[in-house]
Amino acid sequence: MIINKPNMAVLNNGFRAAFNAGFRDAPVYWPKVATEIPSGTLVENYSWLGQFPDIEEWIGERVEKDMEQYGYSIKNKEYAGGVSVPRPSIEDDQYGVYKPLMAEMGFAVKTFPDLLVFQLLAAGWANLCYDGQAFFSDSHPMPNGTFVSNDDGGASNPWVLMDAKRPLKPMIFQNRRPFEFVAKTKPDDEGVYVQNKFRYGTDGRCNVGFGFWQQAHGSKQDLTDDAFNSAYAALLGRKSDQGRPLNLTPSLLVCGPSNRAAAYNVVKAERKASGASNINFQVVDVLVVPWLT
Repeated sequence: MIINKPNMAVLNNGFRAAFNAGFRDAPVYWPKVATEIPSGTLVENYSWLGQFPDIEEWIGERVEKDMEQYGYSIKNKEYAGGVSVPRPSIEDDQYGVYKPLMAEMGFAVKTFPDLLVFQLLAAGWANLCYDGQAFFSDSHPMPNGTFVSNDDGGASNPWVLMDAKRPLKPMIFQNRRPFEFVAKTKPDDEGVYVQNKFRYGTDGRCNVGFGFWQQAHGSKQDLTDDAFNSAYAALLGRKSDQGRPLNLTPSLLVCGPSNRAAAYNVVKAERKASGASNINFQVVDVLVVPWLT
């Protein structure tokens, strides 16, 4: 192929189409556990975390609750990736072999939030949430001086039970600038002039954080019927800072590959090995992700 502006425009459009196809067809799972929050600045402050909205009888003046000032914030980060294509490969009409690479780059962009969200979820026993405690902790402070736990302890591989059906989910995906496909193929571009390579890449700005710890219950106990029932009861009985039931309904069991069989045995098997009916059959969905080992 002759390297000129019209031919390069056609080539770049073809590579962009492959990128878009890879992006379009990639399956993603983070929306099951995280709420997407648009961002318009470097750092977003989530001072409202810690307060579940409440509706009560209107007697006298309207009761308005001030947002809790926990100072929890999420700073956007820059992420980028790219590939290079040798100029001789384009001149020799070998560009077709690079289309799958562009599609793979689109796939990587679409699934990148999965990596961020679930890596943070897996670190929930160490990383802090809005109240200064680990997201999964036995010491979440209440205004009356007591503490609440959303962690069952243990030393096995982790799993998480959560209410993921509400508008606000347990995790936050903060999106500042979506990833875009970029082509650097002008003859006077540095990469072309110095390295004799055309460069294709993508970059964006985003980050992730924790939402309401109340909506998730973590465990490193063996995933058995008893352990699941204990976590289910704890999540179902969780209350607000004011002591009212939060009306949480466990809806999703998140685990890693090592707990897949146990998870399906607990909530997807219609009958137990003994032949008895499984009272937890289909009570929640199961999501298996590789970031929870």
